[in-house]
Amino acid sequence: MSSSATLVREEPAVQAQSQPPAASLTPIEAGLFRQLLGCFPTGVAVITTRTRDGEPAGLTCNSFSSVSLEPPLVLFSLRKASKLREVFTQAESFAINILSQSQDALSGRFASSRIENKFEGVQWRPGPLGTPLIEDCLASFECSRFACHDAGDHLVFIGQVRHMSGGPADEALVFYKGAYMMLAESLRKLVVEGRLGQPDIDEAYRTLYGTLLRLACERGTSEELDAVQVAATHIEEMPADAPLARRIETASGFFQAIATAGHNEALMLMAQTMATVLRERMTHVLPSRARPDLFPIRHRIAHHLKRREADAAVAALEELIATLRRDA
Repeated sequence: MSSSATLVREEPAVQAQSQPPAASLTPIEAGLFRQLLGCFPTGVAVITTRTRDGEPAGLTCNSFSSVSLEPPLVLFSLRKASKLREVFTQAESFAINILSQSQDALSGRFASSRIENKFEGVQWRPGPLGTPLIEDCLASFECSRFACHDAGDHLVFIGQVRHMSGGPADEALVFYKGAYMMLAESLRKLVVEGRLGQPDIDEAYRTLYGTLLRLACERGTSEELDAVQVAATHIEEMPADAPLARRIETASGFFQAIATAGHNEALMLMAQTMATVLRERMTHVLPSRARPDLFPIRHRIAHHLKRREADAAVAALEELIATLRRDA
């Protein structure tokens, strides 16, 4: 941090006078929390800086926000588990590059953990502070570091804008409910209009999650495979009168756990797309009722995963899809 940077320390919040009894508060479910946060559309940005050696570094982020006009302050949050945590905590400046709809490939590139050199083939230029500015972005804000705050499993970086520039007149890339909004809206239209046929959807599930099950058997940690079993149990425990949003999130959580254990960024994005399809179908097309006949099949998938029996897990997935359709 430069000698001119100021570390802002927040005063302890004043406790509200009328707090409900702790026993009346329902524990926050991580999955539902994530889903409800997804109801707020956000823009997508690539946050860039330089390493100690002067090499460009960056990552995709949708947690960017304005803070103050005087002085001009903005912020973004970074997972503490990020590989770039040390790079950003040591950097004296960073830049916010706001992406357009036509730059969705850049979003995927800088979000991927498999691509080592994120800037290979990417057009960029150094800003007045020396920070990488990506060409053709809607806007860029080059900032000196103003403060960094610890916040749960994230770090919140506040920057003072020192230089900014605008780009082409294009639509912003927007992330909404686990997918890019342009994709989510297209999928919603296809589902509501009945243009996504059931055989095609089933084939997509077999192909995508069959592959992810095999990858999960090879790459998944014990904790990640246990999470698949937990997700199956959560579906069983869901009350019949639970809100539709919770039931959708719980149903999606089972397949999300499988995708996470598969450790493939590209297939994870495809899984998010399929989750959007499932959400729209459960909202607009499929009958909303409990399916206890599917409970043991999900547990068999989880059982074979824990034993890393790929063929048996895929066979159980086939049984799950066939049973779901036969008795729908």
